[in-house]
Amino acid sequence: LLLLLGGSGSPGTRPAPRAPWAEEQGAVPEGGPWGRVRYDAVKKHLGALSKQYWQYLACKVWPEGCEEEEKQQGEREASPIPGWGFPLVGQEYLEILSAWYCSFGKCCETGDCRIINNITGLEADLNGQLHGQHLAKDVVVRAVQGFLQSPRPPKALVLSFHGWSGTGKNFVARMVATHLYRDGLRSDCVRLFVSLLHFPHHNYVDSYKAQLQRQISETLQRCRQALLIFDEAEKLHSNLLDAIKPFMAQHGSEGQADQQRSIFLFLSNLGGNTINEVALDFWRAGRAREEIPLELLEQRLRLELQEAAENSYAHSQLLRENLIDFVVPFLPLEYQHVKLCARDAFLARGLPYTEATLDQVAQMMVFVPKEEKLFSAQGCKSVPQRINYFLP
Repeated sequence: LLLLLGGSGSPGTRPAPRAPWAEEQGAVPEGGPWGRVRYDAVKKHLGALSKQYWQYLACKVWPEGCEEEEKQQGEREASPIPGWGFPLVGQEYLEILSAWYCSFGKCCETGDCRIINNITGLEADLNGQLHGQHLAKDVVVRAVQGFLQSPRPPKALVLSFHGWSGTGKNFVARMVATHLYRDGLRSDCVRLFVSLLHFPHHNYVDSYKAQLQRQISETLQRCRQALLIFDEAEKLHSNLLDAIKPFMAQHGSEGQADQQRSIFLFLSNLGGNTINEVALDFWRAGRAREEIPLELLEQRLRLELQEAAENSYAHSQLLRENLIDFVVPFLPLEYQHVKLCARDAFLARGLPYTEATLDQVAQMMVFVPKEEKLFSAQGCKSVPQRINYFLP
């Protein structure tokens, strides 16, 4: 009540003005009881103030039909009642309350009111649930955090994930969506495109191109911050990638930069063999995988992608035109990482497990090369299904 009324109990507010009923009742001794007439006056004025605050909040949340109320409010402000007016602190709290309500509902035409950008949560979940990918963790957190903190980024943030299937590329993409938007992948500001699902026939590439450009434009117009994910990017026709290049290029004006703060994620299996060769060389040399530097893998990956065959992912010249900001390598997973994935799968389903059970799950996977049997050929992709064999 003190916060809403802006009384002397609220820090940073002015002393409360003399109430209009003070003259009616005369002075009351300090600590003395209030008379019945004064009590009725206080009740009357508090009731009127409560109604006024409710109307203000209702119009903030449900603006339809408030035009007449705003007109009447303007007339009341033209001839104010002595002692009335919204206290500053109370109005600020109403703004906070209405914003909080809108975070759970559809109070805005765009999806911006449901953007959360929880970088701390993203980093914590990557550290706890993404196994064996020290390079991907560091690059994704630093790149996304720096991009979101930039007041006027010159272009969209473009990350290209590379590695074998099952190493965590889709997992990280979903995690980014979950921690940047309250609705995750279901957010109106997130679009997921899967090459073989959304663009299956190359004969219709011109139709796909127009459709893709329209969908991206609508998402960028709807949302101040958009996330666009392209899975199986190596299977995208080069014309489709050329269609989205203008959305990733440098912005032409400051206003456009403010309107188009977007993040592009490309997920591809290309470069997986190169990444595995580097990891295997480090293992044979007796060096830990955590010693693998990003610079070494990124340089090797860029060379391989630029030499890819025609109509492939790299042929779109995204790399040559420096539109991709970071090439993110996902290392092959080893035996201990598969065990950690199995543990997470048991925990996600609320099932008990033992160390022996985790070993059994890991031993069901196929490991390569034939001599060393070091890396899981499927990564962790089929681990959640494997634990079904151990259910009672």
